[in-house]
Amino acid sequence: MAAVVHRLAGPDLLAHREGIRTVYAAAFAEPPWHAEPAAADAYLTRLAADTARPGFAGAVALDGERVLGFATAWTSSTPLPDARSYPRVTAALGAERTAAWLCGGLEVDELAVTPGAHGRGLGRTLLEAVTRDAPDARCWLLTSVRADATVRFYGRLGWRQVTHPAPDGHGIAVFLGPDHPARTAAAPPL
Repeated sequence: MAAVVHRLAGPDLLAHREGIRTVYAAAFAEPPWHAEPAAADAYLTRLAADTARPGFAGAVALDGERVLGFATAWTSSTPLPDARSYPRVTAALGAERTAAWLCGGLEVDELAVTPGAHGRGLGRTLLEAVTRDAPDARCWLLTSVRADATVRFYGRLGWRQVTHPAPDGHGIAVFLGPDHPARTAAAPPL
C-alpha cells in the first residue's frame, strides 16, 4: 500500500498520537539529536498544547493505519517568545529581521519521517501540506546546524538558510521557505 499524507486539524492529528510517538522516537534517536525514548512522551504533551496555537496546521503520512511521518506548524507570535531556541534565532538574525521575516509567519515546528520510510518523498509532501496556507508565503523553520542531512534536505527543497553557523559548528540554522518574500534579501550563510 502506498503512503498517503493527510492534513489534519489538531484533534484529528492527536488521534494518531501513538504512531506519532513511535515516529518521533525513531527519528530523533539518531545523531545529532540523541533523544531518549522519554522525549517522545514529552513531545506528545507539548503537541497537545501546540494544537491550540493560532494557525496550527498538522499533517500525517499513513500507510494504512501505520504512521510513517508527521509535520506541525503554526503562526509565529509577535514578538517571538523568550523560550526554547527563539532567543538564539533573534540573536542570529537581529531583532529587526526577526520581526520582519519570522513574526506572523508560519513556523514549521516538527517534521519527522520514520527512518525506514526515507527516500519516498514523504518529508517533502508533509512539509508542503503544513505550509501551503502560509500567510504571504512567509514560512520558516529552524534546525540544528549539526543535522547535516536535514540541512541538505531543506536546501534541495528550495528552502534558504539565512543564519551562519557558530564558529564551533554548533547552533541553529534558520531557513526561509521557497517563496518567502525575504529569501532573496538574505545573504547566503557561510
